[in-house]
Amino acid sequence: MLTAVACDHGGVRLKADLVTFLRQLGHEVEDLGCFDEEPVDYPDFGQAVAHKVSTGEVERGILICGTGIGMSMVANKFPGVRAALVCHVYAARMAKEHNDANILVMGGRIVGLGLAREMVKAWLEAEFQGGRHLKRLEKIEAIERRNFTV
Repeated sequence: MLTAVACDHGGVRLKADLVTFLRQLGHEVEDLGCFDEEPVDYPDFGQAVAHKVSTGEVERGILICGTGIGMSMVANKFPGVRAALVCHVYAARMAKEHNDANILVMGGRIVGLGLAREMVKAWLEAEFQGGRHLKRLEKIEAIERRNFTV
């Protein structure tokens, strides 16, 4: 399963570690940058991943900026994207189980490498539970249909 990953300058170190971690777990990764700590604009990188998830080119993505706030705002502008900003393992697992999050967002200046790995692993291993949660996702999709022209 292909995972698209990107960051701004505030997440370069964390992204590099997570790309290696994902590949060690046997996942195929498309690294969309950035690749150094020179200042860049997070919307440029956030939209690259969100577009791929929105169009179905990839099934999921991971985004990282300094706090994760900017990347989550950008990603959630795209139809079909359910980006979840997480800072602990429980939230990462619930993002998938209850919200079927297809993009995981983290703050490179907020979480350490070990915690980030644990959150990614929990998110990857979790499965959407459906049931009452499916009804809620259908409501989100209805909002998207009313507000987005695709």
